Amino acid sequence: MNRADVVIVGGGLIGLATALDLLERKPDLRVTVAEKEDALARHQSGRNSGVIHAGLYYPPGSLKARLCREGRSKLLRFADEHGIPYRLCGKLVVASNEGELGPLEELRRRGVENGLEGIRELRAAELVEIEPNVTGVRALHVPESGVIDYRQVAQAYVDQVRARGGDVRFGAAVHAIDSRSAGVLVSLGADEVEAACVITCAGLQSDRIARLTGSDSSDYRIVPFRGDYFTLAPPARSLVRGLVYPVPDPSFPFLGVHFTPRLDGEVWAGPNAVPAFAREGYSRFAFSLRDTSDTVRFPGFARLARRYVRMGATEIWRDLSKPAAVRAMQRYIPALEGRDVRFGPCGIRAQCMKSDGTLVDDFLFAETERVLHVVNAPSPGATASLAIGGMLGRRAAEQFGLDA
Repeated sequence: MNRADVVIVGGGLIGLATALDLLERKPDLRVTVAEKEDALARHQSGRNSGVIHAGLYYPPGSLKARLCREGRSKLLRFADEHGIPYRLCGKLVVASNEGELGPLEELRRRGVENGLEGIRELRAAELVEIEPNVTGVRALHVPESGVIDYRQVAQAYVDQVRARGGDVRFGAAVHAIDSRSAGVLVSLGADEVEAACVITCAGLQSDRIARLTGSDSSDYRIVPFRGDYFTLAPPARSLVRGLVYPVPDPSFPFLGVHFTPRLDGEVWAGPNAVPAFAREGYSRFAFSLRDTSDTVRFPGFARLARRYVRMGATEIWRDLSKPAAVRAMQRYIPALEGRDVRFGPCGIRAQCMKSDGTLVDDFLFAETERVLHVVNAPSPGATASLAIGGMLGRRAAEQFGLDA
């Protein structure tokens, strides 16, 4: 039997960042990261748009607001130290009509209170100086937003964890977590590891991993939402210079269509947000009986579906119909044509839902005996990964005596 001080379940950005913090905090710790996939960043960590968020959207005082700001600073410093390219291209949040000016002002207020630097409101004539092909009545300019390749970030985390003596195991699916008087026994693959404590950062499987530890997860469930992207054809990529986002609809929990110019030269439009019938199925028609049953049998799902039936139908139609998606894009970039838009990649968002049908809006963490759980860490989880890892490392050190 192998032994470790800490076993981290999940080798995505947050799990790796937590391992890195623990090893920086106490270099002689024995830290094992168990990742069930045989390669890095197979799920949320590698299937995202690559945005570096500035912290605009989140309620002041929330974990998202605080950890996004802290995480952004740490991420940029880490990227500079390890030669990871990124571009602070800035973001425009565009109000397409007068009715969106109130929510736009609320965003500006949040941004100022959250400490964003350089945020300013633009009139229509000023908007086109930054994005000549974008139309709107007013916009917010957020210069601190940018883009990065989170796969490269994840690989650098792995390299640094291993350089500090940490053990990162791929193809190590966790089957059981058993708390004992001497520690926690973790069964992964054909191996067993006895640890002083466990930290679970399992993303799309976080509720299932929590149940392995005896955690009462009956009041919440991870409900997967698929986000499909469109890509712009090369001749149309010059229509977008930086990030272009809509004003969020306060009655809908997702952002709507937006444009992301990536480091590789591509421009992605999206994602939408539609219920996924497989937690790890990356196509429009992927289906898992277990995953679908878990979702539809959870009482919160029916309550959510009733609440957003009209908006949900619109999202599904826009997912299936390219002309409908193009019309949504033309609201902000009128020069776009159907021939400029192609079906692109997709990702699955792990969204925690309560039994009353509400979506957990903030990061959420829980604890059972000798185990810390990351229950909900959607966007801006990638941007905030080093800050979340630091918080988890500090909590584990204090509660489980790792500094002793």
